[in-house]
Amino acid sequence: MSKKNVIVGQSGGPTSVINSSLYGVVTEAMKHPDEVGCVYGMVNGIKGFLDGKKVVLSDMSEDELKIMQSTPSSYLGSCRFKLPEDLSDPVFPQLMKELENLNVGYFFYIGGNDSMDTVSKMSRYAASINSPIRFIGVPKTIDNDLICTDHCPGYGSAAKYVAASCREISLDAGVYGSKFVSIVEIMGRHAGWLTAASVLARKFEGDNPVLIYLPETVFSVDSFLADVEEAFKKTNNVMVAVSEGVHDAEGKFICEYATSDIAVDNFGHKSLAGTASYLADLVKQKFGCKVRPIEFSLLQRCAAHLSSLTDVTEAAAAGSEGVKAALEGETGIMIGFKRAEGEEYHIDYVRVDVNEVCNQEKPFPAEWITNGGRDVGEGYIKYALPLIQGASPVQYENGLPVYAYLHD
Repeated sequence: MSKKNVIVGQSGGPTSVINSSLYGVVTEAMKHPDEVGCVYGMVNGIKGFLDGKKVVLSDMSEDELKIMQSTPSSYLGSCRFKLPEDLSDPVFPQLMKELENLNVGYFFYIGGNDSMDTVSKMSRYAASINSPIRFIGVPKTIDNDLICTDHCPGYGSAAKYVAASCREISLDAGVYGSKFVSIVEIMGRHAGWLTAASVLARKFEGDNPVLIYLPETVFSVDSFLADVEEAFKKTNNVMVAVSEGVHDAEGKFICEYATSDIAVDNFGHKSLAGTASYLADLVKQKFGCKVRPIEFSLLQRCAAHLSSLTDVTEAAAAGSEGVKAALEGETGIMIGFKRAEGEEYHIDYVRVDVNEVCNQEKPFPAEWITNGGRDVGEGYIKYALPLIQGASPVQYENGLPVYAYLHD
């Protein structure tokens, strides 16, 4: 069999370990010189590839790859580009022609739900024209909302950041002893997995965050204010963890109470922000106490210095397993994680049909939501603790992290 080249891209919102998956793809591909020639990287995902933007990754040294592995953001850049639903659209033969011109036999896309949609469409189009190119999805998302996998690369590190930051904020907010409310807004449009991680910050029963609100339950502003008032009976230092996507009974996002001018991306997703600020204003008006709205925003997905070693390791393995699957003839699949039963944490890497994954979301389990939708239970804690273990492998120089940069 003649050698074929590999191409890999990254798409959607970055994570602190998405480049570890890229590292896994590149290093595993180069272990098979009889089957793999060059490893190309798409710059800015499928959209950049259409514009002719690519780099050669197989020329990187092991030291360069190691630094890239622990670099936050997407080393290759990203995009939010939705391929047409109609497989007869001219963009598909255009893409296939470009892949064929590069002698590509293996296509890897690292991303979340929308990225798996790209893998699904490309693999189905390839099958319709009998193309031998193999298309593999490598999962990533801090939202942890992909189905057919126990968890997603990127989630453990983001959860670790959320928990550590909530613990630090709580300590800082409590120094004066007077009434103080910290409202921490955490990413999560429809799934509360990341906001739930705030519960890991607690050191004892009743510790902060006192209140946790996820988008899987209906949010009432009046009930929220009553919850804060009740919390003040037990402590002056009240932390609230709230998902950006909390909504009322009609489905209206709480952040839309403050403004209706919300941008929408190419996939129809509203840009959610401002929930904490809106709720902070309400608390200040009602209680007259000091309130601090805190929006983690990009910090929760780019804090590579606080990444979980478990997450880094599993992300690399997901990329490696994707290459192995492609070389064995698989296409149209995503690498998933299957957790073994028992007390000791262990996962197996499995191959799942990408068509079953894309365009679906895994909600936070209802049985783990407690206290009338204001807290998270022990079941989640047991699930999440293994995912945040181990220290970040980031290298330091002159007291600062060493990161890789892709230069034009």
